[in-house]
Amino acid sequence: MNPEPETFPAPVDYPESHEKQSEFGFEIGTRLTGANGERFEGRTGVIKTPHGDIKTPAFIAVGTKASVKALTPDQVRELGAQAVLSNAYHLYLAPGADVLDEAGGLSAFMNWNGPTYTDSGGFQVMSLGSGFKKIIDMTGTGPGGDDAVAPGKERLANVDNDGVWFKSHLDGSMHRFTPEVSMQVQHQIGADIMFAFDELTTLHNSRAYQEEALERTRLWARRCVKEHFRLTDEREGKDYQALFGVIQGAQYEDLRRKASQDLGEMPFDGFGIGGALEKENLGTIVRWCAEELPENKPRHLLGISEPDDVFTAIENGADTFDCVSPTRVARNSAFYSPNGRFNLTGKRYKRDFSPLVDGCGCYTCQNFTRAYIHHLHKANELLSHTLISIHNEYFTVGLVDAAREAIENGTFFELKDRVLSAYYAGGPDPQGLE
Repeated sequence: MNPEPETFPAPVDYPESHEKQSEFGFEIGTRLTGANGERFEGRTGVIKTPHGDIKTPAFIAVGTKASVKALTPDQVRELGAQAVLSNAYHLYLAPGADVLDEAGGLSAFMNWNGPTYTDSGGFQVMSLGSGFKKIIDMTGTGPGGDDAVAPGKERLANVDNDGVWFKSHLDGSMHRFTPEVSMQVQHQIGADIMFAFDELTTLHNSRAYQEEALERTRLWARRCVKEHFRLTDEREGKDYQALFGVIQGAQYEDLRRKASQDLGEMPFDGFGIGGALEKENLGTIVRWCAEELPENKPRHLLGISEPDDVFTAIENGADTFDCVSPTRVARNSAFYSPNGRFNLTGKRYKRDFSPLVDGCGCYTCQNFTRAYIHHLHKANELLSHTLISIHNEYFTVGLVDAAREAIENGTFFELKDRVLSAYYAGGPDPQGLE
């Protein structure tokens, strides 16, 4: 991959480190090993931030607009979440990064007394900009090409070597994101961990475009580091915000490894693994990245929460991950159980006076029945969103906590087999009434 000199600007210089980086840390705990002593990339650890520690592996609850949908911060704490991830793109558009800065930062603004993350906005700029809303097709079967746009939609974002022009999905106003702007916005938002600005690609993009986007992301990463350190100096007296580089490269091993090597040499505090990947290759791609990235820095996998993905990601080296799915499916009346995911819209739940899951320790299962939540959903009462969201987040956070404990006591693979065999067994809800 050797772009012509005129294709990309010369790379910027950046400091090799910053003295305030010592305010952020990551300590590795127990390494994952197999029954015969074979080593895997998985491990436990502790991420240290100004707003508290995160024991890893950990599921990070998503609060896109400084709110985990339908839940109060106290409810998020009580269900066991250690940290919350918000979205720089959405907070930039409303209420504005300057408002959060004036409020004292994201944690103070949303009254979340714990660690926070913000992503760079790159995913939303490109996915919403191409009309795909919140989902980029990862099957390779949807509309294709380097200029793919969702059917019936217009392109609202255009990338060049300096950054991205995009139209707001709220009012159609034009905006410009560059690596520098993304850093400025995220510094104002004030999360403990933020991500470098990157270009999202999909499985439909050609190999040539994947290479071009990867080089653009590499150069943007250098600019992010430089601007991040400049802002850290300029905003003296503020808590240090860690910066994670984002590894792209789609499903190509050489591109993923190259991106990991290139960004691994930069003074990032950790790394995000993002972009297009096929579900069946998730573990392999995470492992490629983990094998190349600095071992002493945390790795965050963007956008997964299904039980099989969770175990695969942990086994292959992901320390943290996030996903909107637990609250999104809750708003459609779907709940997680050890025996799979079920939907409360069915008639059989009208007189089912059992909890969502027998023996579950969440607030919802301790206090409400399936029949009541079924009624709330049918009556369009918003409380149904809250109650199922509490349960789904509790289930997901608890699953990852259990995986962490299993690494520490040497039973990870036994737990994995037991959980996945039950969850994906198929068949009707064993607790439901016929």
